[in-house]
Amino acid sequence: MEVVLVRHGETEWSRELKHTGNTDVPLTEVGKEQAQQLGEQLRGRQFALVLSSPLSRALETARLAGFDPELRDELREWDYGDYEGRRTAEIREQSPGWTVWTQPVPNGETIEQVGERADRVLEEICAVEGDVLIFAHGHLLRILAARWLELQPAGGRLFALDSATLSTLDYEREQPVMRLWNALVP
Repeated sequence: MEVVLVRHGETEWSRELKHTGNTDVPLTEVGKEQAQQLGEQLRGRQFALVLSSPLSRALETARLAGFDPELRDELREWDYGDYEGRRTAEIREQSPGWTVWTQPVPNGETIEQVGERADRVLEEICAVEGDVLIFAHGHLLRILAARWLELQPAGGRLFALDSATLSTLDYEREQPVMRLWNALVP
């Protein structure tokens, strides 16, 4: 079983490094092109299960890549609460040293809550026989990878993840491993 992770294509907010949780920001024209290129990279692959966040940037990436995924609310991006739409640098003007990985997100989700959602997705996909394809978001996918590797959710801070990238999780002799991470589509 291989799990292929796809971070959605570029949006205006991802390009500007804004925290984009539940705001349904559409793909840019570049993001749409990236999604089609992702589809070319995945063409010919067979997946037993294809999942997507219900947010349009992930769902449109999946569809433009040529897939019709099942939607899972658990794959939504982190709810950034009061920090939605803000850059880390702006947040640090009020809260020096703030990082989403170690500090509270006022009126948003805790990292533990996001980790619990990732665990539910992992439980579902581990019951699947065959490869799985997931379209979702930066922080959520980083936490999902950390949990796959049996790390705490905050371990996701170790995995940079750009828009429109492919990553793969797999097993090596029953040990969960990361085979590929943050691969940009040519």
